[in-house]
Amino acid sequence: MSGRICIPDHEYKERVQRAAAILRRRGLDALIVNSNESDYANARYFSGFWPLFERCGVAISAAGDAALMVGPESREFGGDRNKLDKVFVLKAYREGADPSYPELQADTFHDVFRAIGVTGEQLRLGVASYLDTSVTIMDAIREAFPKAEIVNAGDIMVELRSIKSESEIACLREGYRIAELASQQVVREIRPGMTELQMVGVAQRVIYENGAEYEGLPMYVFSEASTRHAISRSSYRQFQKGDIVQLNLSAKVDGYSAAIGYPLVLGRLEGRRRDVVLFGREAHFWCEKQVKAGVIASDIAKGFHQFYVDNGYGDNYVYGPLHGTGMIEVEAPWVETDSNYALQPNMTFQIDTFISTDTFGVRWEKGIVVTETGCERLSPEIGKLYELDV
Repeated sequence: MSGRICIPDHEYKERVQRAAAILRRRGLDALIVNSNESDYANARYFSGFWPLFERCGVAISAAGDAALMVGPESREFGGDRNKLDKVFVLKAYREGADPSYPELQADTFHDVFRAIGVTGEQLRLGVASYLDTSVTIMDAIREAFPKAEIVNAGDIMVELRSIKSESEIACLREGYRIAELASQQVVREIRPGMTELQMVGVAQRVIYENGAEYEGLPMYVFSEASTRHAISRSSYRQFQKGDIVQLNLSAKVDGYSAAIGYPLVLGRLEGRRRDVVLFGREAHFWCEKQVKAGVIASDIAKGFHQFYVDNGYGDNYVYGPLHGTGMIEVEAPWVETDSNYALQPNMTFQIDTFISTDTFGVRWEKGIVVTETGCERLSPEIGKLYELDV
C-alpha cells in the first residue's frame, strides 16, 4: 500500500549493525534473541518476522552478519516475511504440540553460526529474551556449543530499543490515532444489555478498517468488579445502567503497539466513586508534568507514590507511574522506585495511572515521547469523563 506508515528496510540493517557494535564492546562473539507469537519483539526488531504457533530467533555475529531461525513449518513464511537474507529451519523452534518431524532434514545452530561467520568452540554467546527462551531452545544452544560461555544479554535489547527512531515514533503515533477511533466508536455504541465482548468486537472492526495489522494488546473492556483487574480479559458480562466501564483499546502498526485507556460511566458518577476516578485523572496529569530528559526515573516513581499517600489514596496504589512502550505495549524500561536511570529524548512511555478499590478500579493511560523540555503526547489527549445518557 503506497504511503503506508512502517519501518523502512534500511533501519533493520542498521539495527543489526548497532547490535554488533555492542557485542564487540562487550566481548561477545554472537547474540541470539528469541521470540514467540505473544512476545515477538526482539526477533522482529531485527528481522520484521512475527512467528505464528512456532518460536523464532535471530542470530547476530560481532562482525554484523545476521540470520533468522524459524520452526519446521515456517520456512516459506519466514522467507517471505522477513528482512534478513539468511533463513534457517531448526527443530528447537517447533510449536508447543512438540511434533518430531522425523522426515525433516533440519538445520542446526552450527549451520547458522557458520553462515554468519562465527566458528570455534570457546565462544562467548549472549542470549536475550531469557523469559521467552524455552528450555528446548536453551538446551539446543548448550548442546551445540558445550564449551561456550552463555550470558544473559537482555540488557543489550533494552539499550537498543529504549531510544526510538522517527520511524518507530511514527508507527506508534498512527497506532494511537487508530486506537482512539476505536474508543470513540465504543463510546457511541455501548448500551446496557450489551456485553464486554461485543464492545471488543466493535473496537476490532474499527482498528482493521483504519489500517492496523492487529490489536496492540488483547482489548480491555471491563465493567464494575472486573475493573479492579490490572490485567484481565473481557467477558460475557452484560452492562447495567450505572456501571463504570474501563476501556483500554489498542492498535498495532508494523509491529508497534499503541493503547489508550480511560473509564466511562453508563449514567452519572457520584460520591466516593467519582472522587476516586477524578483523583486517578489528577495523578495522571501530575505524572505527565514530571517528565523531561535528564530526570531520574526513580524520582518520578517516588513522587508519584507519595502523591497517592498525601491525598489519602495510599492503600489504593497498585503500580506506576510509567512503563516503556514500543513493539510491545508494555516493554522495558519501567519507571519504578528502584529505576536509577535518567530519561532521555525519544524514550517512549505509557503514562499508566491505575487506582483500585475493593469494588472497582480505573486506569487513565496514553503514550508519550520524552523531549528535552518535557514530553510530547503521541496519542490524542485523554481526560474527559464520559458519563453517558443511556
